[in-house]
Amino acid sequence: MMIIGVDTGGTFTDFIYKDEKGWGVFKHLSTPANPAEAVLAGIRHITKKQDIRVIHGSTVATNAILEKKGAKTALISNRGFEDIIEIGRQNRTRLYDPAYRKNPPLVPPELRFGIACRVDKEGRILEDADEKEILSVLEKIKSMGAQSVAVSFLFCFKNPRHEKMLGKALAASGIPFSLSHEILSEFREFERTSTTIINAYVVPKMEKYISRIADSIGQKHLRIMQSNGGSISAATAKSESVRTILSGPAGGAVGAFEIAKMAGYGHIITFDMGGTSTDVSLIDGSLPLTLESHIDHYPVKVPMIDIHTVGAGGGSIAFMDAGGSLKVGPESAGADPGPVCYGKGERLTVTDANLRLGRLVPENFLGGNMHLHREKTDFHFEKTAREMGLTAVELAEGILAVANTTMERAVRVISVERGFEPAKFTLLAFGGAGGLHAVFLAKLLGIPRVLIPKNPGILSATGMLMADVIKDYSRTVMLSPEKEKEIREYFLPLEERGRKELADEGIPPSGMIAEHYLDMRYLGQSYEIIVPMTADYRESFHALHEKTYGYCNREKAAEVVNIRLRMRGMPEKPVFRKKSSAGENPSDKAFPGKRQVIFDGREEETKIVARKYLQCGNRIKGPAIITEYTSTIVIPPEATVTVDPFENLLIHPEEGL
Repeated sequence: MMIIGVDTGGTFTDFIYKDEKGWGVFKHLSTPANPAEAVLAGIRHITKKQDIRVIHGSTVATNAILEKKGAKTALISNRGFEDIIEIGRQNRTRLYDPAYRKNPPLVPPELRFGIACRVDKEGRILEDADEKEILSVLEKIKSMGAQSVAVSFLFCFKNPRHEKMLGKALAASGIPFSLSHEILSEFREFERTSTTIINAYVVPKMEKYISRIADSIGQKHLRIMQSNGGSISAATAKSESVRTILSGPAGGAVGAFEIAKMAGYGHIITFDMGGTSTDVSLIDGSLPLTLESHIDHYPVKVPMIDIHTVGAGGGSIAFMDAGGSLKVGPESAGADPGPVCYGKGERLTVTDANLRLGRLVPENFLGGNMHLHREKTDFHFEKTAREMGLTAVELAEGILAVANTTMERAVRVISVERGFEPAKFTLLAFGGAGGLHAVFLAKLLGIPRVLIPKNPGILSATGMLMADVIKDYSRTVMLSPEKEKEIREYFLPLEERGRKELADEGIPPSGMIAEHYLDMRYLGQSYEIIVPMTADYRESFHALHEKTYGYCNREKAAEVVNIRLRMRGMPEKPVFRKKSSAGENPSDKAFPGKRQVIFDGREEETKIVARKYLQCGNRIKGPAIITEYTSTIVIPPEATVTVDPFENLLIHPEEGL
């Protein structure tokens, strides 16, 4: 069977595959109007075989929310709670902006419906739902043209009877629906309702998208990457699409973590710079999960890898703002029209700036399979620079400096602002544009090492092949930590469900691992800490509280708010073997030529290095431009590069040979 990893980005759709001949990679320009076209075109290019397994990370759900192009969605709640998504929380993302306005809810007031029913906090029915009222509400929803329905009732995680009644009626009507107790069986009705609405909002679009691919290759051959770092079946992704929102970046984080672990680096900052955006994550020994994510300011309370994103990528557009300052992004040229050097664009981008400074080798771009228009780029730089009162070189270096500063701020958000010192980490760079900026970013942050894996431009796709099959379950329990027996009993039905669903995903019992976690807090607190349920989970809570907030109080009563089960299935994964050292001096084949490259306003004679000829132990002193099919890596003067046993490039930004 051929295995294929696919990651859809804003500019390119990336593929990595393995067959009986070994590993291969491929990049195809994305098709924003219908992303499935690029996915299927790439698969057809790679193979005509029917016996394939595809693991795919998609931006379809994310873009549907950001562009407000999801389904027309209705909300059914308890009567009197229809406006909970409008009220939300009192948090403001911009405290000192008097013109601040929250994003309007995804469900407008006229599509919110309340039903007279109520369950108390213990799950007892105080007022039962009326079948006639349910049918009446559904008639109104159908008459208003709703394409999807979110159902969220108070305390449904204790007793889902009323949500199940709505689910039965909605199934009979043929309208797609999402029930909150199935999506997020936890308290805090605002976050639960928001997460359920987002799922309902994107499900019809994801269902259509996944079906388009599945109809071509077979649904049983397709798996979808989740935001939590694991994959799920296509069928599950169709009904729980909210779990796929950050699937592409999650694949990158998984791939970076696994490759760094093999190379001996457990503490890394991932730097994934693509065509549209840059994603960064701090991995301090294990993949960081968060339950407090937002997409376009809407809460999404399902487990996700903690990734911070900024609008700075290779396609980010440079412009002068009203105050005369040079800005870069967040608007991107995307795949169409793309940067000026791709031939159709008219607005300068970060990629154009790298080309103008000589840091891209046109004849080697995408292995020589894509032509870059150097003359058109030079023309637009000269024209724009004159308008701004700069030289073309000053403008190009200015664009890169602004982009690097934006990415530096992003790394500081996940490191310095959380009490981590960047100098104690290794920067693992990937993405199509990551290698062009990684060493400069490391110097800005004082990071001593940069690690760049093989084929960095498709690492997110590689990570999808390295991901486990993961199922996350949760339930609100509100118990004292001393009630250990009762807590463990609550896990039993979740674990039974998880084992069944993993078996349905094709995982044998021997390949299943159950991980138990508790959301704990001191009595009176509003937010919880996730604590692994080990033998000493009570002491672990105090220690984690002290690490997170700087103090703990072992005399104060605590409580277990939620239980969490992570069922992990272990599929067959790629194996990367260590290589023996071939000595410090690379083969002569590794140096096909030289070119003039501009660093700090000065032209430097710079080696061009073909990465495919580099071997374990080889060392290179900058300046150098290392080319490969999926990416270009810039090694500025004073930096040195060593090839490690897994053929990663280990770069020291300021170290001489």
